[in-house]
Amino acid sequence: MSDLILNNKESFVLDSIHGALYAAQKENLTLLDFNNDIKVVARNDWNKDKVALICGGGSGHEPAHAGFVGKGMLTAAVCGDLFAAPSVDAVLNAILHVTGDAGCLVIIKNYTGDRLNFGLAVEKAKEMGRKVDLIVVGDDISIPGNPQPRGIAGTLFVQKVAGYVAENNGSLEEVKQAAIDVHEKTASIGVALTSCSLPGESNERIAKGKAELGLGIHGEAGIETIDLPKAKELVATMVGKLIEAQPISENAILLNNLGGLSPIEMNIVAKEVMESELGQQAKFIVSGALMTAIDMKGFSVSTIQLTDEISKALTADVETSAWPGAVARREVPITQCENQIVKQAFEPSHEEETALVLSKVCQSIIDIEAELNHLDSIVGDGDTGSTFAAGARKVIAQLEAKQLPLQDKAKLMTTIADCLTSVMGGSSGVLLSILFTAAGRDFELNGSLPKALQAGLDQMMAYGGAKPGDRTMIDALHPALEAWVEEGFDSAINAAKAGAEATVAMTNAKAGRSSYLNSDSLSGTKDPGAFAIETVFSQF
Repeated sequence: MSDLILNNKESFVLDSIHGALYAAQKENLTLLDFNNDIKVVARNDWNKDKVALICGGGSGHEPAHAGFVGKGMLTAAVCGDLFAAPSVDAVLNAILHVTGDAGCLVIIKNYTGDRLNFGLAVEKAKEMGRKVDLIVVGDDISIPGNPQPRGIAGTLFVQKVAGYVAENNGSLEEVKQAAIDVHEKTASIGVALTSCSLPGESNERIAKGKAELGLGIHGEAGIETIDLPKAKELVATMVGKLIEAQPISENAILLNNLGGLSPIEMNIVAKEVMESELGQQAKFIVSGALMTAIDMKGFSVSTIQLTDEISKALTADVETSAWPGAVARREVPITQCENQIVKQAFEPSHEEETALVLSKVCQSIIDIEAELNHLDSIVGDGDTGSTFAAGARKVIAQLEAKQLPLQDKAKLMTTIADCLTSVMGGSSGVLLSILFTAAGRDFELNGSLPKALQAGLDQMMAYGGAKPGDRTMIDALHPALEAWVEEGFDSAINAAKAGAEATVAMTNAKAGRSSYLNSDSLSGTKDPGAFAIETVFSQF
């Protein structure tokens, strides 16, 4: 079970409502205070000249229901406690507050508590002379032939269309009939990889690698537990069930995040839904976290068969905080471009001494791959050896294929830079590529290898942000190049070794993944990048 951010269970819902009202972009909402535990969010710009629309139920489905209160959609939302129907008095007070001569339509989802409490409140309101009616939405098609299907996210289609008709001066009878028509044309099904978290409770019934198909929105179990397939197969299964329930024709799709799906996952689901048999016939898609189950990791797909009036209703503007709008179906916009990156042209050439040096350098890195990985498993993420070795193997492969300009040191370094970025993941490949690219440019101008490498190191430090003393490869490379320029290569070998050894005592890394570790994790361990530099210089 995941922990929840809350003050206490008793204030969970009301605190959430207050937060939603603080953050609402439009100043058209108010919390109705009846000096008791009733929690009703209503329009503050409502003058009772049209049919009012009320929805509600247990909380935990945010932004439903209050997020859909506003001109063109709901007039008020009655919020119960977590996954619990609001009281009869709460519903009745809401009805009495918003209902004028035009009447009021109450829209609820098909759950026993909602049917009873909202139903009794409607009957009491009728007794008090109010013109009020009710529709129960049951759009879940996960159990074929179920006489009491649950109401899930397809309810939002009903609210949107009924709100449009009411806003355009429809009578109560017309608003209700529009809601009924939409209900008959709507089908929904959901899936989840985890159940939802509840305050003070643990619910971990869905095993890793499994998914529940056909679940509700209160953490209740799905109809079927399945092995979690690839996204395309999962969507195809759900779409197949929707098609069985509704004929394939021009439709709109509502893709609902149940609360815990990341944006990247939702985008993948949207792609598969719109490319499915159902999505190919979709004229619009509505997508977002619209009717959640707190933090449930899953989604639901709803489809509605379109008419011209329903299309107008779904695309009409509203003044709510949560309705994202219906987006017209389009093909993915792709612009074909010509690759304008021109690799430096060179003629492969051979030079025996350079080939030998290059081979020794690369082989020395490959030989310590496991040792580097071990060091990095202590102070990083354990892949330095694999990453460096991948670059070394690429250069050796080019060398053996005689595809390197060994007689042109400037072009050789820029070619090596390209080799490294093609196979080395993470930041190390880019940093070394920066070094060799800048070094090649400097060698072309000045002709000194150690000074060219110094110039490359300067650029690597400028872009990478690390410097000597930060516990990186620079602690070995910087003194080695400095000694090479000033005293010769033999001094560079000793300087590289001393620099690498110095990292053993450095307990405060300021760059790379080691910077996220405490001093105890670093103490006594040589930095793997510095050790790689020491190894290269020690070959000569």
